[in-house]
Amino acid sequence: MKAGSNLEKVLTSGHFAVTGELGPPRGASVEAVEKKAGYLKGMVDSINVTDNQTSVVRMSSVAVCKLLVDMGLEPNLQMVCRDRNRIAMQSDLLGAYALGIRNVLCLSGDHNKFGDHPQSKNVFDVDSVQLISIVKKLRDEGKMLSGQECEGVPRFFIGAAANPFGDPFEFRVTRLAKKIDAGVDFIQTQCIYNMEKFRKYMHIAHEEGLTEKCYIMAGITPLKSVGMARYMAKFVPGLDVPDYYIERLKGVEKRKQAEEGIKIAVEQIQEIREMPGVAGIHLMAIEWEHKVPEIMEAAGLLPRPKVD
Repeated sequence: MKAGSNLEKVLTSGHFAVTGELGPPRGASVEAVEKKAGYLKGMVDSINVTDNQTSVVRMSSVAVCKLLVDMGLEPNLQMVCRDRNRIAMQSDLLGAYALGIRNVLCLSGDHNKFGDHPQSKNVFDVDSVQLISIVKKLRDEGKMLSGQECEGVPRFFIGAAANPFGDPFEFRVTRLAKKIDAGVDFIQTQCIYNMEKFRKYMHIAHEEGLTEKCYIMAGITPLKSVGMARYMAKFVPGLDVPDYYIERLKGVEKRKQAEEGIKIAVEQIQEIREMPGVAGIHLMAIEWEHKVPEIMEAAGLLPRPKVD
């Protein structure tokens, strides 16, 4: 075992893994964290804690991860390259490990022009692939990027994100391979809606042997309404939302669109489970955490495995 985290144990044991997501509050409310976490407890194998997502100020991801650890839950610390240089990154990684955090997700981060502080400077001292290699060096060599030996080695299970739908499509699997070469252990993808295109992406990755080198988890985000589906299709870069989902949601009355969106998510999960090379799902119920138990039950993913 590289880190001995619950997520690593579930994946290495061959179970279909499920990760959830928790967005920290835009303030210092511990109660807000506890409320969201309560919906996810027992439902998922570990929980992503986002790092100032969409470039707006939120409670520190490291702090929220520590709150989850204290609640008996396993966090996945998201770390973006936007806000820290390599010194701050390594410092936060060492501190996170000391606080009991064992999974880390290496991300680029949204540009600050999209957030509530557009005048803020983007750091991007390193990119996400380089951040993966930094975490791997800390874990496998016990050394910082400078070559300084660590007094206590942080043994993380290393994750990253992948977008199967960005242009050019042919480059998507190549980009995945670069992250695997840098040392990633698991991948969480962007939200999947175009199942046919994702199937093609997974086929290529499987044929190239990449699914033997890391665990790929497909991103699932339930559609709450036809308005959300239209917004995701039009305004979220790198997403591919087929028209038939929009038409399907339009075909039901407004008060039943959320229920239909959950049905769609469950169908997607069932289809993804049949795809060779997919090791699990990353369930992103955006500000809809209270629906996670319903989705998990309907998808037949409960109870979650207990692995020693």
